[in-house]
This record gives sequence, structure tokens and C-alpha cells, in this order.
Amino acid sequence: MSNSTLAPARTNTGPASPAQPRKPFGAWFRDKGWRHLVGLVMGVFALFPLAYVLSAALSSNGTLVSASGLFSTIEFDNFVDLFSDPQKPFARWFLNTLVVGLITSAGTVFLGALAAYSFSRMRFTGRRFGLLSLMLLQMFPQMLGVVAIFLLLSGISDVVPWLGLGSQTGLIMVYLGGALGVNTYLMYGFFNTVPKSLDEAARIDGASHIQIFFTIILRLVTPILAIVGLLSFITATGEFLIASIVLNDPEAQTLAVGLYSFVGDSQSRTWGVFSAGAVLAALPVMALFLFLQRFISSGLVAGAVKG
Repeated sequence: MSNSTLAPARTNTGPASPAQPRKPFGAWFRDKGWRHLVGLVMGVFALFPLAYVLSAALSSNGTLVSASGLFSTIEFDNFVDLFSDPQKPFARWFLNTLVVGLITSAGTVFLGALAAYSFSRMRFTGRRFGLLSLMLLQMFPQMLGVVAIFLLLSGISDVVPWLGLGSQTGLIMVYLGGALGVNTYLMYGFFNTVPKSLDEAARIDGASHIQIFFTIILRLVTPILAIVGLLSFITATGEFLIASIVLNDPEAQTLAVGLYSFVGDSQSRTWGVFSAGAVLAALPVMALFLFLQRFISSGLVAGAVKG
């Protein structure tokens, strides 16, 4: 028996590819560089107001125009003053905003999804007229009905006080009525992209419309549900005109109405405290966006079915 030695394995990588010559700056800028420049300008344009408000919130000058520079002083007195005034209950406003925003967004998503499923999957008398009505109603802004909304809620207050003027429930009902039109039409187009063969297969297995809606359709349209919920929450928390008319009790007001009291009085314009409140008011929107981001990006994959 002879001893044999194993030769090391040789790898043939072939001739090295020549390095790509670097483009001249002018050619690179005409091809891709101008896009970076446009992105940088738009980023500065978008971030500068946010940085300015944050700088005013951390400044003790109490005004937006007397600051010598961004973040020249960093103090938290404005945040302390924001919660120390018993006549302006910021914590209560913050809680009211969360309640109104979350209930409005959840109700908009649920009712809009039901209406969109009905228009997309069912055939009934008045379906075409209903779709055209939803599209036509979007042409008229909600501000045109402010007087009618005020008179309607004022009349309801005499019969059902918890649903009339001064109640958050009445404000939520107004928001739901104004948001269902555009959101239903938006979700209706997304529902049409779901193959109807899935409904037919489930119906052969004995599933009803309710089972198909909750177990199949909602899983496949998760991205549009997340988008509609986020937009509805942003609209409900930032709306000022209707909220200022409906909510006349300071304890029931939202942040959009309550923060105006810091700058609406000509005798006291506490811009620093107002900026601090604006910074805190943006936190729920950011938190909800981060929470819904994964549903927007992975909703279609999570609802896929195996063939």
C-alpha cells in the first residue's frame, strides 16, 4: 500500500476584469448627481420648519422671531409651563385627541371596508348610482356644511345631549360621515384587485359573505386598511374648524382647538409653549405610522394563499 498525497485544489478564477473607469463629474452629475441635489434640497425644505419649531420649543424666549439661531439655548421650561396651567388642561386635550382620533380611524376603516366590499362583490339595485354619488360628494368640501352641521347638532342637543354640541361623540359622528365617501371609493378600487375566484372557492366550501369578508378579504387588503386608518387619524387629530364649533367645553376640546388658545389671545402669545405642544402633538402620529408601517409593506404577502 503506497502513501498518496493530496494536491491542493486549484481554483481557476480567470483573468481579473479591468476596473471600470470613473466617469467625469459632469457626466455623473447629468446622469445621477442632479437627483441627489434635488433630494438634498427637498430634504432641507421639509426638515427646516420642523427644526425651527423644535428649536422654539426648547427656547425660553417665548417667541418665534427673537431667537438668534437654531438651538442656541436648550431648556425645558416651555414643556413645564404646558402642563402647569389649570385653565388650559393640555393633558386632557392630549387624551381627548387620542380618543377621538382612534375611534374615528377605527370606525372609518370598518365601515368603509364594509361598504367597499358590498360595492365590489355584490350586485344590487342602486349600486351604480351609489358609486357615482360617492364620487360626486368628494367634489364638495366639508366646510360648506359647517352651518348645517352646527344647526343639526344644536337641534340634536335638545333631544340627545350626549350626541349634540359639546360632545365628542357628535364630533366623531361628523368625522365619520365626512370620511366615509372618499375612503370607501378608495378601498373599493383596492378590493377590485382581489381575484373573485377566492370568493367562489370559499363559497363552494360553504363560507358566507361574513366569513369571506373577515377571513379572506381583510387579510388581502391590509395595506389599504392601514393607509386609510393612518390618514383618518391624521385628519381627525389635526382638524380645527369643525372641532372648534362642536367642542365648546375646554375639558372636551382636542389639541388642535386647545393649542390655539396659546396664540389666539392678543394679550398673551406664548409661541414657545405653543411649539412645545405642537412637538408633543406630533408624537401619536409618528407612533401610529411606525406601528402601521409593517402592515403596509407586508400586508399582501401575509394574506397570500398557497396554490
